Amino acid sequence: MLLEAIAKRARDFDVIHAHIDWLQLPLLSRLGVPFMTTMHGRLDLPGLPELVRQFPEAGFVSISDHQRLPLLDAKWMGTIQHGLPSELLRPSYEKGDYLAFLGRLTAEKGPEDAIRIAHAARMPLRIAAKIPRAETAYFRKHLEPQIDGEKIQLVGEVDDVKKQAFLDRAAALLFPIDWPEPFGLVMIEAMACGTPVIAYRSGSVPEVIEHGVTGFIVENEDQAVKAVGELSKLDRKRVRARFEERFTACRMARQYEDRYRALIAATDRDFNTQRTET
Repeated sequence: MLLEAIAKRARDFDVIHAHIDWLQLPLLSRLGVPFMTTMHGRLDLPGLPELVRQFPEAGFVSISDHQRLPLLDAKWMGTIQHGLPSELLRPSYEKGDYLAFLGRLTAEKGPEDAIRIAHAARMPLRIAAKIPRAETAYFRKHLEPQIDGEKIQLVGEVDDVKKQAFLDRAAALLFPIDWPEPFGLVMIEAMACGTPVIAYRSGSVPEVIEHGVTGFIVENEDQAVKAVGELSKLDRKRVRARFEERFTACRMARQYEDRYRALIAATDRDFNTQRTET
């Protein structure tokens, strides 16, 4: 239904910008309208290189430089990192007294590491997370026995209002991922609240976190525990300032506008070249 609607109205638009990865490529490639696709997921999956080669004219935008590494032969138009409305989450700059974990409760997100880090650092851990239905067995076996309601608390899912208080009052967000995270929106949500991030060096983390400024990039649990002890060295106002400088929705929108203009200009040049040659 969606692709049918796009096909009917394609000529009404200067550019079509897709966010659904691959399904639209056969259609958009033959409509004659400039198009681009922002990739939001991991790209190290079987069959993707072959698929990309079938659509050499398709332009893509990555959300981190690391994300695109498995598909370097794709037609990359640039990297545009995510952004948030600057007023969505606001800081109070009060020193937090617990560590926070925000995200899906899956092994690759590192909740077990977060629990061990909190215990070793002798700080409470509060977990705001969704339990995916497919991960219920993992939660029951590996996480639920460790959640005592005091040192380790599960607060459940949080909306933007509750997220504000959850992150703003935390000493740091723990982000001990074990997968090539394409971006990691929760990192900039924490930064918007002035809350530093302690993250494992994986995926996009080095592109988002500035070590010693907006948080600490670590290699393992021991380094993460040490980083907890060094949080007082970070300026929470500086964390917020770097969010405003790097990760606002306005910055993201400007970058996309630049890509749209470049795509339209390139299409016009190709059309004029073809007309001259004929």
